[in-house]
Amino acid sequence: METPVESTRERLLNVAEQRFGEGGYEGTSLRAITVAAAANIAAVNYHFGSKEALLRAAVARAMAPVNTERRRRLDQLEANGQPNPEQLIRAFVEPGLDLVLRHGERGAVVARFIGRIAFDPSQRIRELYAAESDPIEARYLSALQAALPHATPEAVAFGYVNMLGLLALHQSQALSRAPGLEDAENSGKLAENLVAFLVAAFDRGLRA
Repeated sequence: METPVESTRERLLNVAEQRFGEGGYEGTSLRAITVAAAANIAAVNYHFGSKEALLRAAVARAMAPVNTERRRRLDQLEANGQPNPEQLIRAFVEPGLDLVLRHGERGAVVARFIGRIAFDPSQRIRELYAAESDPIEARYLSALQAALPHATPEAVAFGYVNMLGLLALHQSQALSRAPGLEDAENSGKLAENLVAFLVAAFDRGLRA
């Protein structure tokens, strides 16, 4: 059974995800979050210390399952030798889509939140997001460069950034665009189509 302290912390994190995802960091006041979470500024200070620290905790919580699964898949692939581009793209994309497509409304909120923070106009906020995502993303980028020796590192990095953007687009829009995608069959089709598109882009779209 949760204690009242744990309950308040979780409410603050849940509301922060929703409000930051809708209005961005600068467009969301700490007061709006505390009112919606039935808490107060003192509770934010107690659990997190500041608005930025609340955002950091929300990003860490949101990214944790995706990062864990991406790391697990990459470890498994590399243990079996040199992964090919399709294996790497699939291992990266599928956990990100699973976040939104298999977790209903909660997944949609988290995906919208991640997408908004990842592309926030503020460099400071983007850096905060990157601190949670960069370690595993850097590994994938390095692995893709090794799997695509015909392309320059700059070309692979260009493809990688575009893969991130396309994945973020599908994460943030999939449920609202096509109700029913949360079922396994349709989410699987989206993943397969996206992987096929990205494999072709990396294979034939990059210029050395």
